[in-house]
Amino acid sequence: MPQTQPAAPAGHNRGAEHDIEMLRRVDERLRWLAAWTIHNANHLRESRDGLKVGGHQASCASMTTIMTALYFHALKPEDRVAVKPHASPVFHAAQYLMGRQSREQLEGFRSFGGAQSYPSRTKDKDDVDFSTGSVGLGVAITAFASLMQDYLSGHGWLADGRRGRFVATMGDAELDEGNIYECLIEAYKHDIRNVWWIVDYNRQSLDATTADRMFDRFDDIFETAGWRVVTLKWGKAQMRAFARPGGKALQAWIEACPNADFAALTYQGGAAWRGRLMTDIGRQAGVRALLESFTDEDLHSLMIGLGGHCIETLTEAFDAAQDDTPTMFIAYTVKGFGLPLQGHKDNHAGLMTPSQVETLRQAMGVAEGQEWEPLAGLAPAEAEAVKAFVAAAPFAQPAQRRHIAAAIPVPGRAEFPSPDGAEQSTQQAFGRILLDLAKSGHPIADRIVTTSPDVTVSTNLGGFVNQRGLFRRRETADVFRDAKIPSAQRWAGKTAGQHVELGIAEHNLFLNLAAFGLSAPLFGERLLPIGTVYDPFISRGLDALNYACYQDARFMLVATPSGLTLGPEGGAHQSIYTPLIGIGQPGLTYFEPAFVDELAEVMRWSFGHMQADDGGSVYLRLTTRSLAQVERADDAWREDALKGAYWLKAPGPASDAAVVFCGAIAPEVLAAAEQLADDIPGLGVLNVVSPGLLHRDWMASRRSRWQGAGKQVSHAEALLGQLAPGAGLVTVVDASPATLSWLGGVLGQRVSALGLDSFGQVGDLPDLYAHYRLDVDAIVDACADLFL
Repeated sequence: MPQTQPAAPAGHNRGAEHDIEMLRRVDERLRWLAAWTIHNANHLRESRDGLKVGGHQASCASMTTIMTALYFHALKPEDRVAVKPHASPVFHAAQYLMGRQSREQLEGFRSFGGAQSYPSRTKDKDDVDFSTGSVGLGVAITAFASLMQDYLSGHGWLADGRRGRFVATMGDAELDEGNIYECLIEAYKHDIRNVWWIVDYNRQSLDATTADRMFDRFDDIFETAGWRVVTLKWGKAQMRAFARPGGKALQAWIEACPNADFAALTYQGGAAWRGRLMTDIGRQAGVRALLESFTDEDLHSLMIGLGGHCIETLTEAFDAAQDDTPTMFIAYTVKGFGLPLQGHKDNHAGLMTPSQVETLRQAMGVAEGQEWEPLAGLAPAEAEAVKAFVAAAPFAQPAQRRHIAAAIPVPGRAEFPSPDGAEQSTQQAFGRILLDLAKSGHPIADRIVTTSPDVTVSTNLGGFVNQRGLFRRRETADVFRDAKIPSAQRWAGKTAGQHVELGIAEHNLFLNLAAFGLSAPLFGERLLPIGTVYDPFISRGLDALNYACYQDARFMLVATPSGLTLGPEGGAHQSIYTPLIGIGQPGLTYFEPAFVDELAEVMRWSFGHMQADDGGSVYLRLTTRSLAQVERADDAWREDALKGAYWLKAPGPASDAAVVFCGAIAPEVLAAAEQLADDIPGLGVLNVVSPGLLHRDWMASRRSRWQGAGKQVSHAEALLGQLAPGAGLVTVVDASPATLSWLGGVLGQRVSALGLDSFGQVGDLPDLYAHYRLDVDAIVDACADLFL
């Protein structure tokens, strides 16, 4: 059974009573400031477009007491928090009270340059630990951040004094998100610790009142996964009432009251509570006298004074959970608590009217014109006491919470491994490069951490793991090795291991990359995370990938095998549009090298890009198809390759024709070019190593012109400008033709685009390439159609 709060204590010492009273005053200020911030954005600030700004006043009100107990009592500077998305104004109000947020930012809430709609690491000016917004992801990342903290500790890079707890506050509807349970399973396997998840159980979501029966099961689900569950249902005033004659009957009635009925009565108020209770249990012993001892107003306060709105209940629960056991607090609350719209089923996106806000202002004692004052509504002596209390809160103490990590040196080109071999696949070469780095003893090898959702072997990470080991908080033996059973995989687990093996859920992969990719700003210790995944299944974790990039987490995503080239696996395993994800995803630079020396050059560049102030993450789309490697006359191609493309075969003077390709289709393109050599003299062959980088550079050059920075020639313009005016392009890619067809718009050139716009099927490459028009004949036909 879940743990519940202890019985109401007989009393507190004077210091404790003072702290509780101070916390209550802070709670009131947060509720007012959050409501006023949203009201200002929607009713007072000029609206130039007529659109509703929004801001979730009811969702904020249900969270203020929880946030108060956290930020002004329980949290230490080392702790990290993912704030419930709709509680963003409460978070900013708390920072405002601590002097870490400006009035200007609050006044600009949800406007350009102001406080963000949902907490953002990269866009908010106050101290956001984890971005939140897509519900459930902010919760789950705290578990992987805890794993990252243990990884740093296991490698000797994090002293115990710098360790903290990872806290997520969430709405109860977030527990409908599947990524919560994918994360829960992975967290159990890795024995995560120092995590609190706090559920704002207000029992109302956007469309409806939350189903009653599920919350009878959450405690079982989490306890099975090794969590401590603490249910905070009752406030202290309720517990005192339950101890009086008739109190047991009142408690039983509340226990059995459906969520929808409780919400409706909350909205209706004290008289409605009294009428319903008298009808249902008024004849039971002691109930009438108990109810008559309260005015309607006091009865209403009693009925909605649940555990999540009781400072004493919350602080006692947090104080009792100071070990490292992962803990889920289910805090019963009222949506819209203390506001006129409390309990109403439409309050999720509802806004108080100006007259309702005016009534609230007067009830809070806030003088007109003083609405933005942090401690408005308090007498001078009380305000000074609250100010001193806030300044003394543990979380308010000076501490470095944003770090700048030293750069890890990247090997020079001569030191960086580039596997030899006349015929290789990029997937195979990727594994060999990592293995060679692991053996090299170069400092960069120690900071690489690999991770994969149960495809470690099939994505060629096995050699690196053999060399560097699995990360485990406790040593685990390689049973097959100890039993002298031959196996290519020698995977012992140890605290110094450098591979985090995950289950098959791709969401967890991207959340793990997000967490490990934030090690530098969170702890000042830089890691270089590399995650491998099957390219077709990027889409299964796309929300989490976008979330990782939005936070500016830094990592390398290696996705393989790609495209129709994965013939025998069939259509469901053949990725078609993933290059468009790579091109379109902010914060991610997509490469698809055809040859091994290109891959080595790109990986070396990527390790620098992952650490640069203006850098980001990298996506490599690789293949299992072995290609004959090209012979290089010199290194002139390298600089252009790292700009996105280079001429594998330079066009002749005034040539009006070129074939543009990307990735595994190189042999067909080169064979077609050879066939066409006599018919189309000077035919150029352009190898696009990074469609994403090439496109981003082109757009940047366009923006520079629109913004008055003068004409800047993009790399795509420079390359295609070597062709004659009016030249044509045949583009070829084992993916959506839109990956490369946009190049025709750079200089207004004609394009014939080859690629896939339908699901593939099983088959060998000759059959599949012929059927889907990617073979030599198709390329020759496209060239003849366009050029001859």
